[in-house]
Amino acid sequence: MKTLENFGIQLPRILLPAKTDLQTWAVIACDQYTRNMEYWRKVSQITDGKPSTYNLILPEIYLDSADRDLRIHAIRETMQRYLDSGIFAAEKQEFIYIERKTAYGRLRHGLIMAIDLEHYEWTPFTKAMIRSTEATITERIPPRMEIRRGAALETPHIMLLVNDPRKLLVEETGKEVKESGRTALYSGNLMLNGGSVTGWPVDTEKQINSIEKALNRLSEENTAADGAVFLFAVGDGNHSLATAKAVWEEHKRYLKTSGMTGDQIEKSPVRYALAEVVNLYDSGLTFEPIHRVFFGVDPENLVMFIQEHLGGGLTDIAGAEQLKATVRNSFSSFGFSYKKDNKQYFKCLKTEGAELAVSILQPVLDAYREKNGSTIDYIHGDNEALNLADRNDILSILLPPVAKDSFFTTINRRGPLPRKSFSMGEADEKRFYLECRTLFQEHADSITMA
Repeated sequence: MKTLENFGIQLPRILLPAKTDLQTWAVIACDQYTRNMEYWRKVSQITDGKPSTYNLILPEIYLDSADRDLRIHAIRETMQRYLDSGIFAAEKQEFIYIERKTAYGRLRHGLIMAIDLEHYEWTPFTKAMIRSTEATITERIPPRMEIRRGAALETPHIMLLVNDPRKLLVEETGKEVKESGRTALYSGNLMLNGGSVTGWPVDTEKQINSIEKALNRLSEENTAADGAVFLFAVGDGNHSLATAKAVWEEHKRYLKTSGMTGDQIEKSPVRYALAEVVNLYDSGLTFEPIHRVFFGVDPENLVMFIQEHLGGGLTDIAGAEQLKATVRNSFSSFGFSYKKDNKQYFKCLKTEGAELAVSILQPVLDAYREKNGSTIDYIHGDNEALNLADRNDILSILLPPVAKDSFFTTINRRGPLPRKSFSMGEADEKRFYLECRTLFQEHADSITMA
């Protein structure tokens, strides 16, 4: 039987705050609310003067701000201060099983692990065990490297998906942990409509053996004809994980030129990244499509262009509600809304695509933009997308839900999906920063093991 290391998994040394007030400590992923300054002002007010992961991250809304360098400097100082001043309890080597109740009434299950970046690749058509789900924009990596490079700590918002319809890994681990009667490590509400979260330790020999057995089964079931194993797909935090990989490659070169041995390089904390593993088939995990809205176009011309390239039948729809229902109940149908001569039109294109709808649509949209110009925006929510089609030069395009059964198959066949392909739940359901891990080892001297 293969061990954890064979699957790119490490039992991490995790840091949690000694006094856990989750409503001030835990903060939503930095890549949310990137156009909503009011949200981040509220976060700043809630956490003011208190230990918080808000002080350890750079929200992307500030990524291009004039004081970015000052913010990064403050993050580094805060990391070291938290390590030196007793903010954290003693470091423990463990996985953590998580149950997240969202404000939408959904319960999601997760397992915090450290993944080996040597087993991860974001480049298209990789055969790595851990693969990207969406196209990676390389320009987004260098600014993020400035934050991670030399950082004393990391705290994760990365979520990995595992193709596990029988629920052998995450859910079975949770069942065993709760039946064992272990006391939760933390439990409480999250700020600003974030719901609540509870985490339990996973550290016994029996529990870890069960995880290894599940990984062996899943590895066998997700092995292609050429022998490549596709075990995990990056659901959220794609650019953060690509950044971690880039920093590791940089640090690995430094270690080699410094005369470090292979064993020392292998054990470097920088080689790993914390992530939450979630089952693709978790009933609490919803995949929301991200719709497309075009500005500065002839809507009817664009609709005809799409039909010419994708085929299928185009039908008129009575209104917005019927259009939303038709698209949501389909696998490969697209909804269109546009205005002409003060009249709103709704149409549906039904295609016969066998792969995820966005993977066949986006190349067509890219071809149209290259030929005709125009501006495109990526919109969450049916109503939000349809409401934008209020001028004669705008076309709103509704995409169907992401089909879980074809998710891994499509990525394996076509490589990463186009940018902005899907959203894992609503913004408030995204992962909150909570657990931490020492990253660059020279900063770990003040940490003791429990």
